[in-house]
Amino acid sequence: MSEPITVSIVGGSGYVGGETLRLLLQHPHVRVAQVTSESNAGKFVYSVHPNLRKQTDLRFVSLSDLAPCDLLFLCLPHGMSMGRIGQFKALAPRLIDLSADFRLRDPQDYPLWYGHAHESPAMLQEFVYGIPELHREELKKASFATGAGCLATATILGLYPLFKKGVVEPVVFVEGKVGSSAAGNEPGLSSHHPERAGAVRSFQPTGHRHTGEIIQELTFGDVKPMVHFSATSVELVRGILATAHCILKDNLQDRDIWQIYREVYADEPFMRIVKDRTGIYRYPEPKILAGSNYCDVGFERDPLSRRVVVMSAIDNLMKGAAGNGVQAMNVMFGWPETTALTFPGLHPV
Repeated sequence: MSEPITVSIVGGSGYVGGETLRLLLQHPHVRVAQVTSESNAGKFVYSVHPNLRKQTDLRFVSLSDLAPCDLLFLCLPHGMSMGRIGQFKALAPRLIDLSADFRLRDPQDYPLWYGHAHESPAMLQEFVYGIPELHREELKKASFATGAGCLATATILGLYPLFKKGVVEPVVFVEGKVGSSAAGNEPGLSSHHPERAGAVRSFQPTGHRHTGEIIQELTFGDVKPMVHFSATSVELVRGILATAHCILKDNLQDRDIWQIYREVYADEPFMRIVKDRTGIYRYPEPKILAGSNYCDVGFERDPLSRRVVVMSAIDNLMKGAAGNGVQAMNVMFGWPETTALTFPGLHPV
C-alpha cells in the first residue's frame, strides 16, 4: 500500500468539519495532519466533537499555523473561502471546498442567489461541481472540487435521470424538508429549543440559494428549467426529504420511469431506488439514512394525470456535505469510491 496522503481541514469546529474529520480518521489512505479553528485553537478536537474521543488526539490550530499538505478540505462558512483561495492554493495542490463559494459556474449568479459579487470569479471554472454521480469523469482529472448544497443534492439526484433523458417538462415544483443541523452550530432564536421543538416551519418558500445549483445541474443543452423551490424546517437533527412534482411529456408508465432510473443509477454505489408496494419504508425516509452516504430515491406516477412525484432522502451532513466531499476525494485520487463511506445507517433509531 502506498503512503497515505496528508489532509488538513480548514474550519473544523462546525458540524460539516466534524463529520469530515470523522470520516477521514477512518480512511486507510489518509493521515489527518491539522484541523483549524480560530475560536478553539489549542483545544482537543474531541472537546468540540465528543464522538471523536479515543479516535484522535489532534488539537485545533489557528489558520496562521497551517502547514502545506496534499489536500485541503475547506469547511468554512459561506463567503470566507473565495477571498483566500490564493492562500489555500499555495498550501495544497488539491482543494475540496464544501462551502458555496465555488459551486456556481456563472459569476453573475452570485449576486442573484447570494447577494454579493464573487471575489475570485476567474477561479469558478477551475472547480468541478462535486457530485460524483454527475461529474465523475471531470473529478478524476480535477485539482479543485466543490461540495454541493444539501437541499440541492437531494433535489438534483432525485430529478437528474428524468431531466437528463428529457422526459419531463422543464418546470418543477419542489419542497425540501430539512433538519436543524443544516443551519450549522451557531446558536440563534430559530434553533433555540422552545422555538424549534415541534416546529414545521416554512423558512424560505421562495428564493432559496440552492435553487441556483439545481437550475445549473438540471440544464441540458439550451433547455434551462424553471425551478420553484421551497424549504421547510422540520423536527429532525439530520435529514432531508425533497418532494418534487413534475409533468411527463409523454404518457410513460411506472415501468418506463423505473427503467430510466435503473439505467442512470444502476452502477452508482450510493444511489438506491426505493419503491415497494407495502410497508412504512416503501418510499425514501431520511430517518434511516443518518450517518450514511446513501441517497434513496423513489417516485409515484399520478394515475389521473401525467404528474410524477419524485421523493429523495439523504443525511444533510453526509451525502449533503462531508460524505459527498470524501466520495469526491476518492474519485480524484483513484481510490475505491466507497472507501470510508460504507456505514449503512441505523434502524431503529
